Formats: sequence, C-alpha cells, structure tokens
Amino acid sequence: MNITILGAGAWGTALAISAARHGAAQVTLWARDPAQAAELASARENRRYLPGIPFPDSLLIASGEPLPAADLVVVGTPMAGLRGWLRALADRQVPVAWLCKGFERPQAGGAAVGLMGHEIAAEVAPGLVTGVLSGPSFAQEVARGQPTALVAASRHATMREALVTAFHNPSLRVYANDDVVGVEVGGAVKNVLAIATGFCDGLDLGLNARAALITRGLAEMTRLGMALGAQAETFMGLSGLGDLVLTATGDLSRNRQVGRLLAQGRTLAQAVESLGHVAEGVYSAQTVVQRARALGVDMPISEAVVALLDGALRPEQAVAALMGRDPKHEGL
Repeated sequence: MNITILGAGAWGTALAISAARHGAAQVTLWARDPAQAAELASARENRRYLPGIPFPDSLLIASGEPLPAADLVVVGTPMAGLRGWLRALADRQVPVAWLCKGFERPQAGGAAVGLMGHEIAAEVAPGLVTGVLSGPSFAQEVARGQPTALVAASRHATMREALVTAFHNPSLRVYANDDVVGVEVGGAVKNVLAIATGFCDGLDLGLNARAALITRGLAEMTRLGMALGAQAETFMGLSGLGDLVLTATGDLSRNRQVGRLLAQGRTLAQAVESLGHVAEGVYSAQTVVQRARALGVDMPISEAVVALLDGALRPEQAVAALMGRDPKHEGL
C-alpha cells in the first residue's frame, strides 16, 4: 500500500513516522512549502514540531505538484484546510481520510453553522470514499512509538479496512467504527472542554472541580452528538471519553495550555502565540456553541469557554455562572 500524508505538522509527521517505521506500507510525507520539504529531507527529522525523533529510512518526503501516487491519501492539515483539499481530491479514485478535529467556520454563502469533516466532504466531494482517524493521541508519543489506540471511522467498510491496514502496528492499535458523526463530535468538543479544564487547573480550583468539568463536559458532548444523529455509546469510547480525558489532563495538550495561560492573566493572543502550534479549540469553540444553539442543545461549559475567549466573562464570573446554575437531575 502506498500512503500519502498531506501536511507536515506534528500529527501528520508522527503518523507518517509510525507507519513507515513498521514497514507495512510505502509512506510519503508531503509538505506544502518546498523549503520545509527540503529541510525535512536533509535533517531527516521535523525539527520544528518533533525535534530529536528521526525519520525511518523508508519515509519519503515530497512537495509540489503532482501529488505522489497513492492507494490512500490522508489530509493532515488543520480543519481550515480540509475543504480545499477535499475539493482538490474530489476526482481521485482512492480513499481519502483526515486527521483534523473540529467544526469548520461557516463559509460565506454556505451553511449558517460550522460543518464537520464528513459534512464538508458530502458538500464538495460526494463521490469520494472518506473517513476520519481520531482518538486520544499526542503526536510526540505516537512518533516515539509509545502505545496508543485510535479509531478509524467511516460509513465505508473499505475505508475502515484501509486505515486499519495502513496504521495498525505493534505500538498503534486502530479500531474500526461506523459512527462518523459521534467520532467527529467527540474530536471537536473535547478541545473546547480541555480549555475549560486547563482554566480550572490554572485557577487552582482543585481536582474535584476538574472531575466535575470532565464528567459534565462528557454529558454536553453526548447531548450534542445524539442531536446530530450519533450513537450514545461512541462517547464512552476512544474518540469520546478517551480523547477528552487525555486532552483535558495531559500536559502536552495545547488546548489545556490555552486555558491555563488565560487563567494566569494572559490575553488570548498571547496564549496562542506562546504555543507555536494550532490549538483547534480556540477556533472551534464558537462553531460548537453555534451548532448547539441551532439544535436547542444546552452546553453551559462550552458557552462559558466562548465567553472567556471573547472576553465577555472574567474568570471568577465564569466559575460563578457555572456553579450558580439551578439544581437538576444528573443525566444527559
């Protein structure tokens, strides 16, 4: 199998390293910038995103047109780049998967709410066989070969099988799932909730508060997913609870770091600039809340995150607003 991974950021690079290391496929990592591609090929490592982790000898580096021939194409860009790639790949007769998590910002003249990856694909490339690879995974750990489990979600059995064949190896387990909606909602909402838990930790509110945020955040995620047609059990799996726990508690989580930095008094611009990487929760929080409002789904934690990011609430006001809500029966 020939695999082309489009985008040489942290996650795309990590997945390319993992797949090439175990030799199940010929892997090409494609970089948009020719200078970056030359640097990757010369250094045989991604010094910007994954310094000190060498590339396997078999990993190929490419840039420019035409794209390398492949049996499977994986888009490793942020969500903002997915639409353009799906449009460009629409006529390809190969499966196309993506790694990005979140809701796209509403397009001018398009849907009034942000779309998930599979909805974008249905809009611009309905003939493609598509899917998503998601789950609890920090790029550094995958690149180092530390044990990780992911989920390959698609409505197409051939897509699920292709992703499992391409990436399942002794250090990376890949489980198949046909609930694309649930997997994508989990991947989008967990980033927003990780900002909330980072904020909680930055204010030293305690472990009780963190546990409450994660648990009630999972309820929010599940409510939104079910309103969009997802299966409830998906949210107890890798792309739901698993990814939420990792992103909300792990020190490598960029979204959690944004919350901590805001709690320490940094502005949003300062917090984002200090990361040096994309924190998808910053960009998808508003679209998550807009989608929930359109469906009449109550998401108070996500609403509080948006208010904090917008500067509409101060930290103490956000905490008071959440704790001051009326009592209710636990559940969805």
